[in-house]
Amino acid sequence: MRTKEKIIKVPFIGDLIYSSGHTIVGILLGIFTGGLLIAISGVNPFLAYASMFRGAFNSLQSFSNVLVRSSPLLLGGIGVAIGIKSGVWNTGIEGYMYIGAIGATIVAIPELGLPPIIHILLCFIVAMLFAGLWGAIPGYLRAYKGVNEVTATIMLSYVAIYFTNWIVSGSPLAQEGAYFPMSLPFAKSSLLSILMKGTSLHPGPFIGLLMCIIFHIILKYTPFGFRTRMLGHNPFAAQYAGINSKKQIVITMVIGAMLGGLGGAIEVLGLKHRLYMEFVTGVGYESVAVALVAGGEPIGVMLSALFFSILKVGGATMSIETGVSSSMASIIIALCVLFVIGVGVADSKRLKKRDEKDPGKKTLSFKMEEAVK
Repeated sequence: MRTKEKIIKVPFIGDLIYSSGHTIVGILLGIFTGGLLIAISGVNPFLAYASMFRGAFNSLQSFSNVLVRSSPLLLGGIGVAIGIKSGVWNTGIEGYMYIGAIGATIVAIPELGLPPIIHILLCFIVAMLFAGLWGAIPGYLRAYKGVNEVTATIMLSYVAIYFTNWIVSGSPLAQEGAYFPMSLPFAKSSLLSILMKGTSLHPGPFIGLLMCIIFHIILKYTPFGFRTRMLGHNPFAAQYAGINSKKQIVITMVIGAMLGGLGGAIEVLGLKHRLYMEFVTGVGYESVAVALVAGGEPIGVMLSALFFSILKVGGATMSIETGVSSSMASIIIALCVLFVIGVGVADSKRLKKRDEKDPGKKTLSFKMEEAVK
């Protein structure tokens, strides 16, 4: 046996960590461009943004609406962020929310005679199991069959949406003679409690914030987190280190799906109290935007989800007080996402040029011995 030295260059860890500066610059550019669009429409952008700020923070009720609106974005954003860390795009959060809500509905409707805490936890568990099994489908297709996960998850999301429409309109769980397709009402023991009288604030947002903190710790300090980050940063190095990349991809897809399913369950148990047709339209795709702006970082998801919620809640007040189109909040969100991505791409090109000029400056070389017969 003889050995041959093989040099593999791995990007310096500082280049792999998402820079918060990308997010800040991208958001500022998005807000600035949104202000230009508002000005073109004939409205003072400073007055418009002041109105938006008042709409989100004018009262405890307004801020509680921001928190409630952030609940599915927090859980969905974490689900997407875990995928980003492992190098896959888990864009099926919308479908996971619907499937999770169906699972929660099956358990929430009957009077089981359980204490509320047990009934609610049972709803959560079933919702996460349903969504996890749903997410295992694109995970398996991506890992073992090479099917693009974006295509698979989006197509399955449509299946989940239409399946939900049937559940609330033609299944035994549907409310007969309802003015709008909906399920039978949930048992009182399955409903999340209201934390502040006169508002719709339920524990969902705080569950989402807690999950962000938990997964920040998991991704940073556990073997699972190390494997996930290594797979996303350098798949070849992960494979060389003995990580089962296929298994890891399926696991991260399933975990993301379970978080999305939990978000859907919280929406119906805490806010809707029934399963409705298209009850979270677009929220799953907003979760993808939340994770993108956060750069796949769980702590960033907390800030990003709250920021999006402020725009959504305050945007309604801005539209009423200034006459700006109600869609302006969504436009600003889209601009922020585009600019955050654009700034990141521009910076990565700058780093690439720097490394080409000075390869040893920001790279670590690992010497590995490759056995050759």
